[in-house]
Amino acid sequence: MNRDLNYGNQQIKRVFVLVEGRTEELFVREVLGPWLDARGVLITAHQMGKPGHRGGIGEYPRAQREIVNWLCRDRSSILTTLFDFYGMPDSWPGRIHAAGLPYPDKALWVEKAIHEDIVLGMGHRFPPERFIPHVQIHEFEALVFTDPHMLCEVLRAPEMLEIVDDIRNDYANPEMINDSPETAPSKRLLRIFDHYRKTIHGVITTKRVGLPALRRACPHFDLWVSKLENLASKNFGQGSFAKGNFPDSAHYRQ
Repeated sequence: MNRDLNYGNQQIKRVFVLVEGRTEELFVREVLGPWLDARGVLITAHQMGKPGHRGGIGEYPRAQREIVNWLCRDRSSILTTLFDFYGMPDSWPGRIHAAGLPYPDKALWVEKAIHEDIVLGMGHRFPPERFIPHVQIHEFEALVFTDPHMLCEVLRAPEMLEIVDDIRNDYANPEMINDSPETAPSKRLLRIFDHYRKTIHGVITTKRVGLPALRRACPHFDLWVSKLENLASKNFGQGSFAKGNFPDSAHYRQ
């Protein structure tokens, strides 16, 4: 049975996105979700870990089990991710090698490695198009740097505009702002704005900037959104996602 939602003659693809924390969950609900919903893709964010988890993806084996749990839970849907490259432990597939790669190959390498690992573990009957890993380079706060004017307006700190502008102009795009503990986008923001709170100011800023501007400024993010948009026009076959003998999630607890 094909369990995609129907609105008139339009079929709505259902997508679950695993996110690191509350900020990303709000971003999907407030910014990404309405955009995709209008284009035939219904996306719902779910934070990694147990209820009350403070955020962060942690080591890969735990995340691997959670990814598989979601894929096995609803075999008619698509699963994607919104994880930061910055702070991702070395236990994640491809992460060690990716550290030495140039932008944007870092994220692409890890995404490919995660996809290969999950697809292999799920077995040959698993449709690989059901899983679309996305790793944000270098982290969510890269999106916040898209528009320095809007950021300073949201934070009511116009006197900081020149500082933010200088950082933004040092890089071809915000995703290239690097990922060291001193210079990652989030670390820079906290040094400039001692009252910055990502769950509030990060979400408000990106919402006001708007998804089209975020996509123009951040190519890897744009690639991900394009993949999700394209799901609306793809026909994966009647009930094809529900077929197949996939492993139970207990397979990954061994």
